[in-house]
Amino acid sequence: MSSGGPNETPTARPGESPGVLRTATRIAVVVGATGSLALMLYIGRRNPSFLLLVLFTGWVLSPFVALLLANRVARLRRIPKGAFDALAFFLSFGSLAIYATVYVTSPPKPAFWFLVVPFGSWLLLGITALVAGRLPRRGAGS
Repeated sequence: MSSGGPNETPTARPGESPGVLRTATRIAVVVGATGSLALMLYIGRRNPSFLLLVLFTGWVLSPFVALLLANRVARLRRIPKGAFDALAFFLSFGSLAIYATVYVTSPPKPAFWFLVVPFGSWLLLGITALVAGRLPRRGAGS
C-alpha cells in the first residue's frame, strides 16, 4: 500500500530519475536551446546569408535535440540515465555561458564558437552514450 506522500512515484523503478528531475532536465534543455538560438541569431544578425543562418540554427540546436532523444531512449531501454541528466544541465548552461561570453566580448570571429561548442557537445554526448551503454541495464539482475 502506498502512503500517498507528495514525493511518492508508485511506478518508479529503482535507479530511475524522479519526475521532478526529469522535468527540470527538460526545462534546462529548452532554456539552453532557446537561449543559445537567441544569442546566435542576435550575434549573427548582420550576416546577409539566410542559408548560413538556417544551417547554424540546425547545428546549434542539434545537441539539445539529441539530449532530449537520448533521455527518451535511455528510459525506453532501461539504461541508467543519471549521466544524461547531468550532461543536459552541463551542456545547457555551459553553452549559454560560452555564448553569453561571445556576446559580451565581441570576438573578431564569433562564428568559431557557434561551430566548436555544438561539436564539443556532440563529443561529450557520444562519450556519455558509450559509457552509459556499457553499464548494466536496470532490472537486469545482478
